[in-house]
Amino acid sequence: MGRPRATWFQVVEAVEGVRVARRHRRTASTLLALGCTGLVTACSLPGGTAPSSGSTSGSTSALAAPAPAPSSAATGTQPAGSGTDTQAAAQAEDPTAASGSTTATPTLAAAGSASGATPSTPSAALPAGVPGSLRGRTVVIDPGHNGNNFRHSAQINAKVDIGNGTKACDTTGTETNAGFSEAAFTFDVSTRLAALLRAQGATVVLTRTDNQGVGPCIDQRAAAGNRAHADAAISVHGDGAAATGSGFHVIVPHGIGSNDAIVAPSRRLGTQVRDAFRAGTGENLSTYTGTRTGGLVARDDLGGLNLSQVPKVFIECGNMRNAADARRMTSAAWRQRAAAALAAGISRFLTGT
Repeated sequence: MGRPRATWFQVVEAVEGVRVARRHRRTASTLLALGCTGLVTACSLPGGTAPSSGSTSGSTSALAAPAPAPSSAATGTQPAGSGTDTQAAAQAEDPTAASGSTTATPTLAAAGSASGATPSTPSAALPAGVPGSLRGRTVVIDPGHNGNNFRHSAQINAKVDIGNGTKACDTTGTETNAGFSEAAFTFDVSTRLAALLRAQGATVVLTRTDNQGVGPCIDQRAAAGNRAHADAAISVHGDGAAATGSGFHVIVPHGIGSNDAIVAPSRRLGTQVRDAFRAGTGENLSTYTGTRTGGLVARDDLGGLNLSQVPKVFIECGNMRNAADARRMTSAAWRQRAAAALAAGISRFLTGT
């Protein structure tokens, strides 16, 4: 039997089929060039557009590319200092004075519908540690003491109000037996911590910007966090207890009335910092105070906590008078691990992850 003639509609349908096939080949080539593989219907193109698949059935949506990490210019700018001396910084008090011792991968947002809609923007609630996860958050870091405090005893011994009494403006801090000062240790860890938090998008305020200054006093250090409306604040220290004791502990505020509102959130911050520090550094809880309290010690004699109106904790990263702790604390590699652990704890507190 002879071949039947194709109708005009059949000819048009055949031509349209060729056009669709060509479109699909061009789309496939584009997707491959962009590194998109598998069964997808949307893949981000330059300029934020997405190619249409020409079909809405039998396919899955692609993942949108993660947003680029924020630049240091956009998120790492350090605000001007807020202290009372030429260093324009607030210096941390010595918590041992009164006690006598004492890479995560971003979650990618699903693209638009299978019809080729533009992918949605990534969620604001990014996991802790991800670039951008702390964007819009402010953290105040207070490196304990200052390098020239010992030269200005009259200034640092002047009494200041701490909310429930008075206390010396500041102290010199402790040191290892080899002479590595607490002021140098805290400033090193704090600047490392600042860099890590800024890489996650946080605005960071350091209460002092070098280790050659004096003060300011403990009340001004607390005021720095309050003025910044910080989402979290931490004061970094090394302890000067008896040489037989070792380990770290976190100091949280005990309510004195004026700071009652920060007691609960500060304890949550302290818990996250304690857990992250223990996991990240391998340091044990303080044998002379931390093991009795689960690593969290509540105190009402520290102006930096009494006068704070934002969630705040102190951390004694180790006992600088203990030989084993001193070896770790003088190691730059360990100090980097300590900073990373503190960043992890603060990030988890701020992101709730």
